[in-house]
Amino acid sequence: MVKVDKGKWDQSQSFENDHEFNMTWIRECQRVLKPNGTIFISGTMHNIYSVGFALQSLGFKIINDIAWFKVNPPPNLACRYFTHSTETILWAKKGEKAKHVFNYDVMKAMPDPAPNKQMLSLWRITPPGTNEKRYGKHPTQKPEALMDRIVQAATNVGDLVLDPFCGSGTTGVAAVRHGRRFIGFDLDQKYLDVAKKRILDEKNLLTSGVTKKAA
Repeated sequence: MVKVDKGKWDQSQSFENDHEFNMTWIRECQRVLKPNGTIFISGTMHNIYSVGFALQSLGFKIINDIAWFKVNPPPNLACRYFTHSTETILWAKKGEKAKHVFNYDVMKAMPDPAPNKQMLSLWRITPPGTNEKRYGKHPTQKPEALMDRIVQAATNVGDLVLDPFCGSGTTGVAAVRHGRRFIGFDLDQKYLDVAKKRILDEKNLLTSGVTKKAA
């Protein structure tokens, strides 16, 4: 069985209220984002169109819409529609003239779709493995390979990465792994505790000289 109740935070409060919330938090991210910084927002069909409209309404320039193909998603139990197997990730900069970071050569060297080929906006990445959930499961946890790719694509060593909905801390793990600084916050103390343990594990690995190869 697949649990679809992800928690109170995931329950719609009506389209109008959901969209107003998206406008509010994206506006706050815009306020603290550096002039040439960028924002990545992931979502499914239930929310991503509101997010895209909010970004455009606030003057962001959308750079890419990335399709994360989950490869082996859970089946749909109703058997009344296609199995949900993708999430959309919108990548945007503050405005048309912003000079955003894109580490093209790093992306080109990755094996997806093949080494020395331009990376596509279709990313084949499996959901989080057992080790990534060793301290507990988050209902919408992102795989480390996904956040590794995002962090390496659009930031440089020493840059500051902010995740305002950090959950179990995958963004923080990726940031620490690749030499970036990180700020994350979440409403649920249980997941903050998980995030802290995972990020400290990653810091300890780096201190001991052990590194993980990004997918």
